[in-house]
Amino acid sequence: MMVKFKYFILMICLAGCLAACKKNVPVDDYDPTPQFKADTAAISTFVKTNNIPATKDASGIFYQIITPGTGNVSYLTSTVITADYEGRLLNGTIFDSTKGTPTSFKLGNVILGWQFGIQKIQKGGKIRLIIPSYFAYGTQSPSALIPANSVLDFTITLTDVQ
Repeated sequence: MMVKFKYFILMICLAGCLAACKKNVPVDDYDPTPQFKADTAAISTFVKTNNIPATKDASGIFYQIITPGTGNVSYLTSTVITADYEGRLLNGTIFDSTKGTPTSFKLGNVILGWQFGIQKIQKGGKIRLIIPSYFAYGTQSPSALIPANSVLDFTITLTDVQ
């Protein structure tokens, strides 16, 4: 009888251990589509109101190539770009600027909007990117200057590509 009791206790402990292994992972059911549509509408209005000759690419990013630059770089995530830029919200608030002192980044370490847009120009090129929040910081707020779900407006001069 005592042996059966020990096995019974062992089985209960084993069942408890296995049950404790179950992960309580929250389900991420966020649908970015409504925000993306709202961003696209806001960008379309902004571009029209300000007479910006922007093009919408297949991803949904709006861009204006001011100067194409020269070269034939095939960009990779490991490509190091050096850029002079200014970032604004659609209301005109400047949230970041190199102020004439270019900064270097690995292309794979910047927001997706830059990763898509930078490839449209070469060294010496200048581009304006108006980026839906989905390709920027999305629902995250990286600083007090950039609210969650912000559309970002960058003017970027690509000073070097390596």
